[in-house]
Amino acid sequence: MTTTAREIMTPGAECASVYDTVSDAARKMRDLGVGALPICGDDNRLAGMITDRDIVLKCVAEGMDTTEMRVADYAGDEVVTIGADDSLDEVLATMTKAGVRRLPVIDGRDLVGMVSQADIARNLPDDKVGDLVAAISSAPGND
Repeated sequence: MTTTAREIMTPGAECASVYDTVSDAARKMRDLGVGALPICGDDNRLAGMITDRDIVLKCVAEGMDTTEMRVADYAGDEVVTIGADDSLDEVLATMTKAGVRRLPVIDGRDLVGMVSQADIARNLPDDKVGDLVAAISSAPGND
């Protein structure tokens, strides 16, 4: 039987609101023990992602005030997602192509969870895990 994103994801992903400050998002990441948060708009639809790396490199290192900057500034133009019923191979291909370590999992229009590199690693043969790590590690911005 083929494993799907739904079967390996962490369910119940919490969002940062587009109105939250970067400091709010950082505290939420700390409290949840995560390194990334989906950003959701008023309609509760996915508007982007913010990572701990975004906060450090694009806000703190640039001297921005994290209590004034909004997470909406990190929403971006396109959010890479995966369907809840997509196969593990599709999850792997999407992560590799996009060079990301985490993907929001969507069921229709609803955010239902997050799938991470660690979730995949627990469910793939070692040779495919190595390919994923190599591809993501060599993607721009992941030094």
